[in-house]
Amino acid sequence: MKANPLPESAILETAKGLPLLQRTETWSRVNSGTTNLDGLKTVAGQLADTFSALPGDIKLVDPDPVEAVRSDGSVDQVQRGQHLHGSIRPHAPVRILLTGHMDTVFPVDHHFQNLEWIEDGVLNGPGVADMKGGLSVMLGALQLLEQCEQANHIGYDIMINSDEEVGSASSSALIERCAKGKVAALTYEPALPDGTLAGERGGSGNFSIIFTGKSAHAGRNPDEGRNALVAAADMALQLKALHREGLSVNPAKIEGGGPNNAVPDHAILRVNFRPKTLADQQEAQSTLDNLVGIIARGHDLDVHCHGGFGRPPKPIDPQAQKLFHLVKSCGADLGLDINWRGTGGVCDGNNIAACGVPVVDTMGVRGGAIHSADEFLITDSLVERTQLSALTIMRIAAKGGL
Repeated sequence: MKANPLPESAILETAKGLPLLQRTETWSRVNSGTTNLDGLKTVAGQLADTFSALPGDIKLVDPDPVEAVRSDGSVDQVQRGQHLHGSIRPHAPVRILLTGHMDTVFPVDHHFQNLEWIEDGVLNGPGVADMKGGLSVMLGALQLLEQCEQANHIGYDIMINSDEEVGSASSSALIERCAKGKVAALTYEPALPDGTLAGERGGSGNFSIIFTGKSAHAGRNPDEGRNALVAAADMALQLKALHREGLSVNPAKIEGGGPNNAVPDHAILRVNFRPKTLADQQEAQSTLDNLVGIIARGHDLDVHCHGGFGRPPKPIDPQAQKLFHLVKSCGADLGLDINWRGTGGVCDGNNIAACGVPVVDTMGVRGGAIHSADEFLITDSLVERTQLSALTIMRIAAKGGL
């Protein structure tokens, strides 16, 4: 039991005294592009130190192995940074999950490295919205929660990964473990500038398809060769023919080939699928599997497909609707008009929903132009969104669920 707990309104008011902007700026000043392992290590350490203020076990977790197809067709492992995991009151009767990511899309040599005020209340900088500001909001909400009596009724896991921007391959198993047994989840991707949340999301699958043919002289004996580049182009066209409403197919790159006087014996096709539903995803996977055999036989060469659907589609089911309406109700009590709409983008919310846990995955700051050098944070939203998350969690604790 908390000693002399503050009333709800008084607790929410304390958000204004938290260093929400200060820690956002501190974390954003460190480049933590997904491939910048040194930068990720620095930010992970900063996060672990700051989140250790919470009353639970905060630790850094090694990433799972991740394979990548190189341009020569070889498959090897790529390195990812450590992830942060926290467990607070794991035996509480009601448990939720809060997730975010520490990586950005800006590599260590990117020109976008500094923070700059665009105008009063609007801060430009790498990761200020996506999602260093969201991480500050997450922690702020939990700091408010810990001041209230309902904190004893709710437990939570925190998961902040280092590879969300490249599909969370090294953290997907951790996300699944953290989602187990949770009644709801909140993820701190940025909301739109007007505060609109992302509702349903399509899925995403990335594949690297390796074609191994046979080299031959283009003039002396071309018919003895097996042209891997032509096979890759054939596959690209046949996959693109699948494109329709509900299933976007984007053959993005063909790597391979060689001098004009030689039949190319190697090529790699990189392709992305964006299915709206699980049925669309299953159709895409089935067609891709069949095409591997068809192309291999038709061009008399070897075809190997590497990759998968790392982000399943995220529909809005009845439990997700209940969570959205709870957030909307909490927003109304704070004077905020909270709405949501579907989006083609993907995030860890897709993976959480696939575990059967309702999730609102845009509980972060209001901002925009993410993934560009124009990225901005509307700083007033730091307090606003901290209060919104805190009130949502308090209501889940008080109700014992959704």
